[in-house]
Amino acid sequence: MATLYIAEFERPRNQWVNIANAPPIVEQTIAIGGASVASAAFNAKTALVRIHTDAICSIKFGATAPTATATNMRLPADTIEYFSVNNNSFVAVITNT
Repeated sequence: MATLYIAEFERPRNQWVNIANAPPIVEQTIAIGGASVASAAFNAKTALVRIHTDAICSIKFGATAPTATATNMRLPADTIEYFSVNNNSFVAVITNT
């Protein structure tokens, strides 16, 4: 089963170096499939998320549980990306080719 891994981080302590402060405050996973699936809402302290996908997929961020489609941001398999996000928002994922 393909999985999207999400690690949530607070704002970096050093404003000049944008790195994540380990450990993450929340970690969650979403199964990647043919239908869009949204994460749980990000923590109120979350400012940065680390997204890792082990399969080709598309993701979409939103203030309410979004619906991802194949035309949204595509990530190749075995990719890790960091995104600045609003707290209490979500990410949704769907398989892509």
